[in-house]
Order: sequence, then structure tokens, then C-alpha cells
Amino acid sequence: MLTQVAKVLKALNSEAGPWQIAFAVGFALIIGLTPLWSLHNLLVLLLVFVLRTHLSTFFVFWAIFSGFAYMLDGWFDQVGYQMLTSPGLEGFWTALYQNDWWQVSRFNHTITVASLVVSLSLFLPVVVISRIGILRYRDKLMPVMSRLKVVQVIKTSRLFEIYQRLS
Repeated sequence: MLTQVAKVLKALNSEAGPWQIAFAVGFALIIGLTPLWSLHNLLVLLLVFVLRTHLSTFFVFWAIFSGFAYMLDGWFDQVGYQMLTSPGLEGFWTALYQNDWWQVSRFNHTITVASLVVSLSLFLPVVVISRIGILRYRDKLMPVMSRLKVVQVIKTSRLFEIYQRLS
């Protein structure tokens, strides 16, 4: 994990495209918040590999968002239950469940449907905010951070040695 974090720091401090890093964070949001063994996660993984996102950033943020998912599972269960039992949507969910393809997707599971809806609705804002954050970090914070005493101490640590080897 230490190597993955070093690769993320390398990507932030390099000329790697901010969209590549931002989309890695967005896709990690979807996989991290939703149950792992879901059909839609295969599609997300395919997109991660095809669209050339930054893989280390994807894996680090996947772990971070998975931690948030455990804390939000109770809320996802409540929201999913309300979605699945809503009188206006019952016909829609019944029609989906009667199709074999949609049965595999497990949209009848409260946590799966709610976490997917929440993660898809947060995807674009997270990607845009991540890109803005990366650009601001590179423009304003990176030069200031490199002059701090704490950073100079970190540069003598094992983490920085790993970082240097990756550069």
C-alpha cells in the first residue's frame, strides 16, 4: 500500500493528466461505495482499463471509498428500501426483476440499488472537484509544500525513498 500511495504522490507531482487522475477517483467512488461482486463493477473496471485512468490512484481511492461504504451501509439500506417499495417505482422494479439480465445485476438488493444511485449521482461532481483540486494543488500548494521543514524531513524517510525510485 505504501508503494501505491507513493505512486499517487508521483502522479500528483508529475505532468500526468489531471483528467486521468480525476476519473480514477470517480470510478473508485463507484466501485468503493457499491458491493464488490456486482455486475456493474465489471463495467467500471473495463472502463478503468480502457480509458487509461491512473491505476494507483484508482486502487488507493477504492480502499478509501470502501471504508466510507461500511459507514454508510445502514443509510444505503434505508434509502434502497424506500426506492424499492415506492409505489410509483414498484412496476419498474418488477419489470426489471422479471428479466434475467437484470436479476443478475441484483437491483432488488437495497444496498446495491441505493449505493449505485448515490455513487452515480456523485460521479461527475467528484471528478470535476478532483480535477480542480489537482490543478490547484499543482499550481499553488506544491511549490509551498516543497519548502516546508516537515516535507524536508519526510524527504529523508522510507516513503520518499520509494517515491524517488518510482520517479
